[in-house]
Amino acid sequence: MTTASMRLRLLSDGAFKVDGGAMFGRVPKTSWETWIKPDRRNRVRLGINCLLIQSPEGSILVDTGSGAKEDEAAQEAWGLGPARAMKALRDVGVDAKDVRFVLLSTLRLLHAGGATRLSRSGEMVPAFPSARYLVQGEALRDAQHPDIRDEGAFRAGDYCALQEHEQLDLLDGDCEVVPGVWVKAVGGPSRGHQIVLVNRSGCKAAFLGDLVPTPYHLPLAHIGAFDRSPEKTQEWKRELLNRLEGEGWLLIFTHGMEGTRAGYLERRNGSLCLRPVEV
Repeated sequence: MTTASMRLRLLSDGAFKVDGGAMFGRVPKTSWETWIKPDRRNRVRLGINCLLIQSPEGSILVDTGSGAKEDEAAQEAWGLGPARAMKALRDVGVDAKDVRFVLLSTLRLLHAGGATRLSRSGEMVPAFPSARYLVQGEALRDAQHPDIRDEGAFRAGDYCALQEHEQLDLLDGDCEVVPGVWVKAVGGPSRGHQIVLVNRSGCKAAFLGDLVPTPYHLPLAHIGAFDRSPEKTQEWKRELLNRLEGEGWLLIFTHGMEGTRAGYLERRNGSLCLRPVEV
């Protein structure tokens, strides 16, 4: 999406595999396997998407993907392929040092793994050396002290170097990063989870993070088993989707696959549907 002063580019960091039952929660397998086929281990393949916002104030990256630091065991557990986000960034003419802000929806591996990298000397350093990294303070506390259900979801190496290099800014609620680009704290998926809203120069787009990770999660009852507070997820989905549909916003899905990564909401026979578009 491009306007006079804004350009949005959706970048892929590849794909991962996750148990279909965990991804779709109470939705029966007989329903979700008609949308997306599982493998022999009952895993479904989903995308890892990041959003590049090119504004007059500089380049803003929303989420960083899983990165390239994981060992073979972790790659196998998540079905991860090669990390692609950095190459995708270079392919559109943006160098890592050109990124001014990195907005992290959460500090979970699939969203923040690419926030840091290993230097040639083996030191963990910020992957974007000139950027301010913005995350909710509650999300950092969640990563530092996860409950037993989330112990495997975080890696200290994804955020400790950001603190050590003094590039991590902790937020407490909603914040306007640059004119027309907001982070909005929404409860449900995890503590301190935030989405990103862009509303400037005729551009209206929402990066929904884990609140609505794929188009298959648009129905209010479709909530993954990973969500910390399903009731809050449902409340936020009801409020936001009504607004985004009524005002004609572009929806961007963090785990959508090619052809379903972004689109506009439409009503068909009384049901909410997605009209996919390429970004």
